[in-house]
Amino acid sequence: MSTHIVVGVDGSVPATGAVEWAAADARRRGLDLRLVHVGPQWLHEANAEQCARLLEEAADRARALAGGVKVTTELLSGNVAGELIRESATAGGVVLGSRGLGGFAGMTVGSVSLAVAGHASGPVVVVRAPAAPAEHGRVVVGYDGSPDAQAAMEYAVEQARARGAGLHVVSAWQMPVFSPYAVTYNTLIQDLMREETGAARERVVPWREANPDLVITDEQPCAHPVTALMQAAGSADLVVVGSRGRGGFASAVLGSVSHGVLHHVTCPVAVVRPDAEERS
Repeated sequence: MSTHIVVGVDGSVPATGAVEWAAADARRRGLDLRLVHVGPQWLHEANAEQCARLLEEAADRARALAGGVKVTTELLSGNVAGELIRESATAGGVVLGSRGLGGFAGMTVGSVSLAVAGHASGPVVVVRAPAAPAEHGRVVVGYDGSPDAQAAMEYAVEQARARGAGLHVVSAWQMPVFSPYAVTYNTLIQDLMREETGAARERVVPWREANPDLVITDEQPCAHPVTALMQAAGSADLVVVGSRGRGGFASAVLGSVSHGVLHHVTCPVAVVRPDAEERS
């Protein structure tokens, strides 16, 4: 089991938010904090000094927020996404700003964040801005019973317990397209609604039984999963999703739902991938 969280630092506002989020998370979960800055391989001495100063300023901020948490820093060189993915192999999670200094101003999530979220070994938390002063006391998780969703639920339970927060499970489903000439149209809709909502409720029961110390609520909206999670995120401190769900292609590393949530949900978002054994 990993003993530390990795944070990508580049001096941008979202990266500052990532440092603050990770410091609080490390304090709650009793983990160490490792701050890394990845520079180009041709890093000159003057630039190296500037990057080291950037790391030290971030470390000072983290120590001020995280109390007695052990904070270390390292200046790396190479491909940013590749180095962070490599770091994830031994970490209990990677925390990133939604986009860095090199990103286009109009983009909500940068290419590095998307690449790391799609390939990292463990949870990846993407943060848009420094933490809001008020907390809602609720973690939201998207759950469809897939292996990725199982891993997301495990992480969401851990986060809710560490925060002393409630856990809200969103199991969205969509109505299939029926022929307008179907005679039993209304009956089919009613039967489908009962079947989908009933199955979604049943999937949550084992989690409720296994975690009696948590307040777990759930909903089964008939809506696109991204829309449902966006609505639930309005009163959430963290939204957790699997990297891809039941409808994803086996070759996809980041599904349409996780991709959509990263782009449209403004609170911190955790994307969780199961390990190889869980996925098989």
